[in-house]
Amino acid sequence: MAFDLLIRGGTVVDGTAGAEPVQADVGIDGDRIVAIGALHDPRGSAAEARRVIDATGRIVSPGFIDVHVHGEAALLDGGDRYAEVAQGITTQLLAPDGFGWARLDDARSRELWEYTLFAYGEVDVRPPWASIEEYLSLFERTTPCNVVAQVPHCAVRVEAMGWEARPASDDEIAAMERITHAWMEAGARALNLGLDYQPSANADMRELVALCRVAASYGGIYAAHQRYQLLGRAGAWDETIDLSLAAEIPVHVSHERVMSESVAALERVEREKIDLTFESYLYAAGMTHLTMMLPMDLQEGAPEQVLQRLREPQVRERAVAHLADVLGDGRQICGFTRSGRHVGQTLAAIAGEQGRGVAEAAYDLLIEEEGLQAFVMPWGLSEEEVEATLAATCQHPRMMVASDGIYNVPYPHPRGTGCFARVLGEMVRERGLLSLSDAIYKMSGFPAERFGLRGRGRIAEGHGADLVVFDPATVAAGSTFADPKLPPSGIGDVVVNGTPVIADGAPTGTMPGGVVRR
Repeated sequence: MAFDLLIRGGTVVDGTAGAEPVQADVGIDGDRIVAIGALHDPRGSAAEARRVIDATGRIVSPGFIDVHVHGEAALLDGGDRYAEVAQGITTQLLAPDGFGWARLDDARSRELWEYTLFAYGEVDVRPPWASIEEYLSLFERTTPCNVVAQVPHCAVRVEAMGWEARPASDDEIAAMERITHAWMEAGARALNLGLDYQPSANADMRELVALCRVAASYGGIYAAHQRYQLLGRAGAWDETIDLSLAAEIPVHVSHERVMSESVAALERVEREKIDLTFESYLYAAGMTHLTMMLPMDLQEGAPEQVLQRLREPQVRERAVAHLADVLGDGRQICGFTRSGRHVGQTLAAIAGEQGRGVAEAAYDLLIEEEGLQAFVMPWGLSEEEVEATLAATCQHPRMMVASDGIYNVPYPHPRGTGCFARVLGEMVRERGLLSLSDAIYKMSGFPAERFGLRGRGRIAEGHGADLVVFDPATVAAGSTFADPKLPPSGIGDVVVNGTPVIADGAPTGTMPGGVVRR
């Protein structure tokens, strides 16, 4: 049998739960896996393949699937377009935290783009995109990995009712249902929200249930950054579980961890047999903009409305008091600002240079940078608490891996280039917290099953030829909080839709990615 590509001599871990590693070759024809087994002459001939990857001594796994990452703009433009695929990610989901811009008119799309730009950095890609298809077409054979659509609730709500900080009317909910139908018809796999971000933070249970029922009618799920700021962690978990029951929809929780409040919620999930999963990036810090640290009522509205509010003297005193409590000693690290100032500095260092308190410096920075900035946000736990939390999180059977990466910024979170490689290197090889098979399942088969990506996430005949070849002895994240843009090591080859996009650890320049449809 002749193949377009033969991956020869590797140890295959097929992406299923508890998979036993087996010595096998993988034969690829076009963009599909067509054969698995002893496919080459034992004397080492090329076995009638146009191209051969020698995987001797290495692991061959399904391509990894990142279900929460702010990478869509980076895929299209900028210096970080290979940051995901270099660590083995062959498919990523769009619209994390409900961010999106399609279907909006020029003014609304510019407002929402400005609001979300903290998560996308400096790129030349810009809305408007008048239709869903116009937006999705951007990703057809122009990127190094695949994408999967989700319903971007922020854009859905802005289209239906602008930035209004109130519950939606019946007519507005009906409009949002129609838009959600359109996204699901276009192949979206989930309704995605960021309930601490505007304008999604203003959605009530009635709105959420209505839109979830639309998604569920297509076999979709609900995926969300939970409503932590208004409800607290325990209350946010309860809301998600209650929504699952009310709308009869599977739910997925973004970037969570297993600690006291979530343990109680997960016990309820088991007790009540809730169809719930969650993901984690397994670093003891997040990354977002300082705007999110303000009292929720000060965040309401379009970006310019927020800035106008913050310039009012009576607002400053209340906001600074709130920020002092939230930001603590100022260990947050500046990832970027509109002006380019302060990159890599902690808030404490910025405040010290200015002879002011951390909260005052943060508040003024918000105004001076016209809202555009992002910071790495440490958890604020002791080293012992961090270690216990990471161990419990990565071993939880409902957890899958996702990076929540931010790209095209000068000082990003290291998870964007290191998350998946770090799991293989640190959590599997160094700490023994996961078996290799379990780790690969959490990064490939599990997310494919959860988000309904049939024909992805497994090494099986007839499945899409998205594959990773890595050295289990050397695979590791290179990035650190001190040097967050270093690439991973030990990942030699990555294949997307049957085409090598990483070969011998370097990008090939090919762009075989596309939109994975239902």
